[in-house]
Amino acid sequence: MTEFRMLHTMIRVKDLDKSIDFYCGNLGMKLLRKKDYPEGEFTLAFVGYGDEANNTVIELTHNWGREEPYDLGNGFGHIALGVRGIYDVCGKLEAQGVEVPRKPGPMKHGSTVIAFIKDPDGYMIELIEK
Repeated sequence: MTEFRMLHTMIRVKDLDKSIDFYCGNLGMKLLRKKDYPEGEFTLAFVGYGDEANNTVIELTHNWGREEPYDLGNGFGHIALGVRGIYDVCGKLEAQGVEVPRKPGPMKHGSTVIAFIKDPDGYMIELIEK
């Protein structure tokens, strides 16, 4: 059987610089690569916690000239990140202006401590205490 590996998740973003700042500045990811595609009028930026050869990353797609926000749809759920010290992390993120619609605490019907934050485009990111 062929061996599969998760490579990346792609999301469309309205303001690429703001999104890179959010994922790198607030969540500690690194900008791994970025390339403009002038003929297609879009830019791709890949962010993550390690090189693409060994880690799953997020592809941020910016379509040039788009002014209106994207419809996030009702099929997409969220991106999940493991964190240590979730209460402190959420406090720091809120102090930096990040929206935390679900404050940290035990999940319903369980004991795992989780929280949800929103990126600049409104995508939900679940934080899970590790």
